Amino acid sequence: MSIVGAGMKSHPGVAAKMFETLSAAGINIEMISTSAIRLSCVVREADAESAVQVLHAAFELHKDPTLRSV
Repeated sequence: MSIVGAGMKSHPGVAAKMFETLSAAGINIEMISTSAIRLSCVVREADAESAVQVLHAAFELHKDPTLRSV
């Protein structure tokens, strides 16, 4: 799972929100990778669909048509 955006540096708490959301859904993070504009987490394949759904909801992607999840 990845969260990408140039504004991540100016919005503290994005990583914490991602980690807390996955944890609350019972999804283990196997590996984490970060850069200035990207935060990625590897989860088990069996958890992938659930992870996308809970992150989509947590970051309210349905409210902004310019944002998308893949």
